[in-house]
Parts: sequence; C-alpha cells; structure tokens
Amino acid sequence: MAFQDFDKIQERVNADRKRKFRKRIIVGTVSLLMVVAAIIGGAFAYVAYEKKTEQQAKNKNNNEKTAKDNGKKSQSPPSQNPPSQKAPVSAEQSVKPGQADKVIETLCSSTLYAQTCEKTLKNRTEKGTALTNPTTFLKSSIEAINEDLDRVLEKVLSLKTENQDEKDAIAQCKLLVEEAKEEINASLNKVNGTEVNNLTKIVPDLDSWLSAVMSYQETCLDGFEEGTLKSEVKTSVNSSQILTSNSLAMIKSFDANLPLVTEVLARQLLDQTPSWISNEDRRMLRAVDVKTLNPNATVAKDGSGNFTTINDALKAMPEKYEGRYIIYIKQGVYDESVIVDKKKANLTMVGDGSQKTIVTGNKSHAKKIRTFLTATFVAQGEGFMAQSMGFKNTAGPEGHQAVAIRVQSDRSIFLNCRFEGYQDTLYAYTHRQYYRSCVIIGTIDFIFGDAAAVFQNCNIFLRKGLPGQKNTISAQGRIDKFQTTGFVIQNCKIAANEDLKPVMAEYKSYLGRPWKKYARTIVMESTIEDVIDPAGWLRWQETDFAIDTLYYAEYKNKGPSGNTTSRVKWPGFKVINREEALNYTVEPFLQGDWITASGSPVKLGLYDA
Repeated sequence: MAFQDFDKIQERVNADRKRKFRKRIIVGTVSLLMVVAAIIGGAFAYVAYEKKTEQQAKNKNNNEKTAKDNGKKSQSPPSQNPPSQKAPVSAEQSVKPGQADKVIETLCSSTLYAQTCEKTLKNRTEKGTALTNPTTFLKSSIEAINEDLDRVLEKVLSLKTENQDEKDAIAQCKLLVEEAKEEINASLNKVNGTEVNNLTKIVPDLDSWLSAVMSYQETCLDGFEEGTLKSEVKTSVNSSQILTSNSLAMIKSFDANLPLVTEVLARQLLDQTPSWISNEDRRMLRAVDVKTLNPNATVAKDGSGNFTTINDALKAMPEKYEGRYIIYIKQGVYDESVIVDKKKANLTMVGDGSQKTIVTGNKSHAKKIRTFLTATFVAQGEGFMAQSMGFKNTAGPEGHQAVAIRVQSDRSIFLNCRFEGYQDTLYAYTHRQYYRSCVIIGTIDFIFGDAAAVFQNCNIFLRKGLPGQKNTISAQGRIDKFQTTGFVIQNCKIAANEDLKPVMAEYKSYLGRPWKKYARTIVMESTIEDVIDPAGWLRWQETDFAIDTLYYAEYKNKGPSGNTTSRVKWPGFKVINREEALNYTVEPFLQGDWITASGSPVKLGLYDA
C-alpha cells in the first residue's frame, strides 16, 4: 500500500499562548512548592516539635543541675540563665526510631508487598538522614533491587545443564539481568542527591526504567520451558520482582501527594529542549530532503556511499559522539541482522521510503531460535529515530514467532516506517516509544511487548495466516499494576490487508488479548473497518486469565467495527469518557515534550479537542 505523505509541521505555539503558559508555569510552580512544603511539614512536623520539647527539657535539667551544684536553688527563669552552649545534636541523634518508622509505613502502605517494603527500608536506611531528605528511602529501595539482581545473576551462572535449549535460556537470562542492572544503576544516578521537591522532575525516567526492569525479569523467566530449571530461576527472580514493584509503587506514593505535578512539572516548558535534541535535529526531521540532510555516513548497496551494509556503518560510528549521528540508507533490500546497541545513543537512520529502504531477515521460532532473538532489527540506544524505512521478517506464517523489529530504546521515534511480518511483527519491548504515520502488518499478537508506546496516524493491517488461526493485533505484557506501560492506538486505521479481504469470513480478528496479568491497551479515535469481531477482544488461550485485572479501553472509535455494543463484558474492559481518555494522550502518557522538541509531528492531546 502506498505510504501517506509526511505530516507538515505547523507552528504550535504563538506569542500569546507562550505568555499565558509561562504565567501558568510560574503560578503553578509556586503553588507546587507550597504543596510540597505542606506535605513534608505534615509528615515530619512532629519531629521538630518533639526535638524542641526535648531540648527545652534538657535545658531545664541543666539549669537545675547547675543551681544544685552551686548549693542553691535557681531563683530565675531558665531564659535568664541559659545553659552553656553545647555541640549541635545530629539528625540521627534527634530522631526517635518511631518517627522514621511512621514515614516508612506511610510510603509502604500503597505497595503490593508492604511487609517486604517496610523491612527493606527499616534495615537499610539511616533514618535521621532520610527524614531530612525522604528520597533517601527511595534510593534504599532501588539499591535493594541492585543487590538482589547480583544474587539472581550468581544463581543463573551456577545453573548446569546439557540441554541446548536450557543453555540458551540461561544465556538469555544472563543478558537480561545485566540489562536490568544497567537500568537500576541509571535510576540510582538519577535519585542520588535529588531533593523531594525536585523528585517529580525525574519521575518519568524512573517509571520508564524500573518498568523495563520488570520486563527484563519476566522475559528471563519466559525463556525457560516449564520444569525444574525454570522453578529454580523463578524462585530466585521473585524477590527482585517484588522489590521492583515496591519501588515503582513508592514513586507513586511520593507523586500522589503532589497534585500539581501533571499540570506543571510533567509538562515542563514547551520551549525547553532536552539535551539530546539540537536545532540540526529539528531541521532534519522537518524534511526528508536528503540533499540537505548532511549525514555522517551513507549506506548504499551499489557502492555509491561510504558503506555497503548498515552494520559496517554502525561499526564506524564513534562510541562517544556529541550531538545526533545521522546515517542515510539509500534504497535497497538489506538482508542483515542489525543491532543498535546501548552505546550508540542519539542515532537517526533515514531511508528513501518505507518500501524502498528495507531491512529484512527470516529468523523464527520454527528454526529453534528464541523469539527474543528472532528480530531482524534491534534498537537499544537511547533516543533512536528512524524515518522512511521498512523492517521485515519474511519467515511467513509457518515460522510462527518471527520478529521484524525489537525496540527497547527510550524516547524512540519512528516516522513513516513500515513493519511487516506475521506473528510477533513489532516487539515494542520496553521504555517510551512513539510511532507516527507508520504501517504495521501481521497476524497474531503482531504488536506486543511491555513498552509505553503510542501509535498515532498509523495504518494497522491484519493479514491472512495459517488456516484456523485467529488474528490479534496486540498482546501487551504489563505484569505489575504500578508499571507505567501500555499501548495506545490513536487516530489510526485498522483494516484487512489485501490478502485477507477475500477470506475474512475464515479468520476471526480481534484488537488484542492479554499476554500478562495487567495488560493495558487503549484504542481511541480510530477507524475500525469491518475486520474486527464484534466482541473486540480475545481471551488468552480460552481461559479467564487477566480478564479482571487487565485494562482494555475504547473511546470514540468509528467505522463498521467501531461499535462497542457487543464488546466483551469483562471487568477489565471499559468504554471510557473523554476525561479518562485524556490520561492516555501523548502528553501525560509519554511526557511528550521530547517528541515536540524533536520536530516530529505529534498530537499531544485528543483529536476531538
């Protein structure tokens, strides 16, 4: 299908709106600081009060003791005869154990595993220091995850087996635990030294990174077949999963007491540019004109560029590069497995068109390759951007799980790209992701993973699979209710691919099914053609799994299959109102100012505004 034109970028903010917005920011920030002060005061005021009372009692005792030592009773009020000056009392000495414990109980009350949370904080935190900066409690909680992951890694490395599948699972788990530790260390670096009144500024990053840690742990377990080995690993991983869940909940415990966060700090200034975006990036994204692209490297199969393969261009990219590194990939089919690793941050790849510049492969589960490793293309480096490119897995329906692209790059953007496969086409694995004007084609669970991802103005096509198969667009993998992950499909077109149209009656198709317990998918303001079953959503393997804990929602969809009258009656399914739908727009769900700053076209709110 022909690709839609790249959206023209319009001026977003005029002078009057900027003036009003800055005024709101100033007023909101002042209000926020007052709220923070009130919260901290409410939580810890009695600490200062008891400290003062205790000091007054000490002063009185000291005066009376002095008078007695001089052989006479004091005749003057203590204020007229102050005690001799003493060394200041440390925070640790002045704070009673019960005072810090009360704060710990409050922070842990909203967690799923409160007893573990309290035990962790009480054993690890210097309580006096924590009361002067309560984010120390959060730091202690995250440090506990890090130490537990060390134990998990030790356990995984100790496993012995002669079975090749189990060896592969062990190797994959080791890789994922190491990935999790990297995210934990990044989280600790963010929290370290952050005052409680600045915590809201780093909440989006912490939510994204710790949610990714949950995903890595779960993927480690998914790699093992049921049996003794999996049971051993599950027992080991369970503790770190609990600690991660508690840390995510604790972030919300702080955040919930700051009602102005969403309005003021989560938005931040629209003209405040993230450090990884430059004016050159904006110019590059506003036009695909390769004549003015000025790339750092050009890939061309015919030898007219610097390299003939994408991998060669990646190898030549400096590990530490200031600004954004741009690789222009001329038209051609590039049959190669590509991994943009974490060291290659702020990378942009630009092609000649989603059906002209194509990265292809055919790895599949049917070839005894683990699903996680079947991806033709893997994006890990933070701030990855792709424009006008195609990503394909040609294993076919007989290959079963066969990933075209796995994305775990935080703050990644895909513009006018095409993702083509059958089962498990697009693995939106972790972190924050934005897809605009893309084409996504597949059969079973072909948008899956546990990222916080928004698909906007995209064409989503269901295709013909194996006889008897049921098509499902999404399989979202949220495993904990405190994760900030989920899929949002907004202002998209959902329709049958050309190969499915003649035989639609033979293949039932659905919007999604719950891969994990807290699966979350929202379809809103989209056109759903006559391809989706009236029930809308499918159970996981014909069971009641997750139907009361998932969150599936629809808002103002249209088209022949957009009617919700006959939708499933699960406790977790909702037809939501406008107020609730706003929570899943780009601005609050992805903290979307980084997308705006990139120069990418984006709708921050609802289209019906």
